[in-house]
Amino acid sequence: MTNAREKLIIALDVPDTARAKSLVEAIGDQGGFYKIGYQLMPVGGIALAEELSAAGKKVFIDFKFHDIGATVERGVQSICRLGADFLTVHAEPDVLAGAVAGRSDDERLKILGVTVLTSLDQASLAKSGIDMPLEDLVLKRAEFAAEAGADGVVASAKEAASIKARFGDALLVVTPGVRPAGANADDQKRIVTPANAIKGGSDYLVVGRPIIAAEDAAAAAKAIAAEIAEAL
Repeated sequence: MTNAREKLIIALDVPDTARAKSLVEAIGDQGGFYKIGYQLMPVGGIALAEELSAAGKKVFIDFKFHDIGATVERGVQSICRLGADFLTVHAEPDVLAGAVAGRSDDERLKILGVTVLTSLDQASLAKSGIDMPLEDLVLKRAEFAAEAGADGVVASAKEAASIKARFGDALLVVTPGVRPAGANADDQKRIVTPANAIKGGSDYLVVGRPIIAAEDAAAAAKAIAAEIAEAL
């Protein structure tokens, strides 16, 4: 179960750090890895990341950096000072190269390239003028990540098997859009259950609402970790 718990990243997608800290306290030992994204970033999320790291928790900074390589490089250098474990950037060659350069010899921080958001499907890509099949686009962006020396990618479990088949252990696959059986899909389109995600090749699962909106967040986290454990 310990290994399963380490593969579960709990998304602290809440409006303020007081609520985030309350959740971390309520979840207790059932949670060891937390994601901080856009919602918390401007209202104390950076300081919270440092606090969680200092308390022995793993931290996923989900800021999806996207700028010219030199700017991304300087941003990642700043992130290294937080003591974070994962950081997302867009999976474009210049962005990835800047992120890897900014990470330098920091042995803790892993750079993850965002492939295609799990809220998108083929029709969504078509509206943006992208006619490449979704899975092919994910693999192309994963290739960019591997070539740049990034540590992994963020991708749906529906594409995880293809990524692992091509890149093996060279790339971690971190999967959002995970919902326990029977849970509401919310705004996600390419969703899977925790067990199916792990069986499909995902290394880490990002889960938000099914845990943070649960009446008993610790019990919800424990149940998802149990689903992961069964699939390992």
